[in-house]
Amino acid sequence: MGSPGRRTLSFLLVLVPMYLHGASLQEAGPAGQRKPFFERLRRLEEQFRRFQEVTLTHLQGIASNYNVSQDMDARFQSLAEESQAVALTVSRSQATIQGDLAHLKTWVRKTQRQSRKVDMRLQALNLALSEKNRQWVQAGKEQKAQRDVISGLALDTRALQDALVHLTHQVHSQGARLAVLEGQLQMANLGTAAPGLTPAPTPAQPVQPGPLMLLRDRQVLTPSPKHRSPPQDFTAHLQGTQKLPAPSSHWEPGGPATVPRDPPQVPEEVCSLGPVFTFPDASPENVVFLNPSFLTALRALSFCSWVRISSGRLGTLLSYATEENDNKLVLHGRGSLAPGSLHFVIGDPAFRELPLQLLLDGWWHHICVIWTSVQGKYWLYVDRRLVATGSRFREGYEIPPGGSLVLGQEQDSVGGGFDSSEAFVGSMSGLAIWDRALVPGEVANLATGKELPTGAILTLANASWVGGLVQRANCTCLEHCP
Repeated sequence: MGSPGRRTLSFLLVLVPMYLHGASLQEAGPAGQRKPFFERLRRLEEQFRRFQEVTLTHLQGIASNYNVSQDMDARFQSLAEESQAVALTVSRSQATIQGDLAHLKTWVRKTQRQSRKVDMRLQALNLALSEKNRQWVQAGKEQKAQRDVISGLALDTRALQDALVHLTHQVHSQGARLAVLEGQLQMANLGTAAPGLTPAPTPAQPVQPGPLMLLRDRQVLTPSPKHRSPPQDFTAHLQGTQKLPAPSSHWEPGGPATVPRDPPQVPEEVCSLGPVFTFPDASPENVVFLNPSFLTALRALSFCSWVRISSGRLGTLLSYATEENDNKLVLHGRGSLAPGSLHFVIGDPAFRELPLQLLLDGWWHHICVIWTSVQGKYWLYVDRRLVATGSRFREGYEIPPGGSLVLGQEQDSVGGGFDSSEAFVGSMSGLAIWDRALVPGEVANLATGKELPTGAILTLANASWVGGLVQRANCTCLEHCP
């Protein structure tokens, strides 16, 4: 497009001088010819101007088209470069996509293999679950059968427990009757051996042990015939060192019961009882701690000990307190109670009042307090004689472990809160606690100085701390204890 424009411009540059030269020649001709000539010249000038304008316009169009062509070339070049870049980018993208597709195909193959493995595992788990369900159903049936068997065993156990409690009660009753008969037999032997004494009547009818009979038969601690008469020096020693209340010859219901009798004598064979703890006065500092206390919960209990009361009231023999209740297990006679009355407390406020007026004569006596949660049975033995019994006392209850166990004081808080009005004044020896109910034969063995029943969970050997003025002494035999 550039070469035709340049040729046209050269032509015009040549034509214009030639035209001007011709015009100058015409002016040199005759005057008559000038007017048409100038007219033609004017027209030619007008035509030239128009031609010039057209040429200029044409040249401007050519120049404009030339610039546009240059812009188009640049644009085409840019577009070519961009197309090359796009083609390169597309090729790279295609390569990347091909690689991603290859990875995706590999991952899909792996996923398919894993899915097949998972399907196989799911099938195996489904089979195992089906087998487990079948086993669970079978186990449920077996458990139901076992529950039925256990329920039957529980009923049988309950019946056996009831039968055992009934049998134990009968054994205790028979033991009491045997003790009464032994006392009557001893009295009969004494009556036949000593002239002037009235022998005991032969029981033509069954003799029921009443309060007076039990008090009279407390003389079971009398030694065997070869030791029936103690040495005079020992008798004088007992009479000289112990002040006894004057005996009464009558008995009033509801009050202390005494009968004319000789002082009870301790069997000579009651020996090897261990230490003797003496509480000299009612100071709240006089206390003995037993440690460890109860290590497991107790559904049965037997508390036995030799005691000698030096005051007109019983005071507290034993106190067991926990954080939950400071009166989980208590044997105490408060100052507000009648002398000789003892509260047997299991889980305050439940208690039973036990008659222990027999202990207020200042002599050594053996006591056993026995309790079982089966039907809430309890028994009180004094000098191997059954003096009180009952049932429905804390039936099914458990005495919890881990509390504080003390002798001689009643706890109003764990390990403290002592009061002089509830203090024990006297002596203790041969104390032992079992987590089962002793039978009458075992109680009789304890009261006559024979072997200690097996399974004792606590004794005075567990005394971990002795406070106040409590004195500890070791006596060979009980009769020599101060």
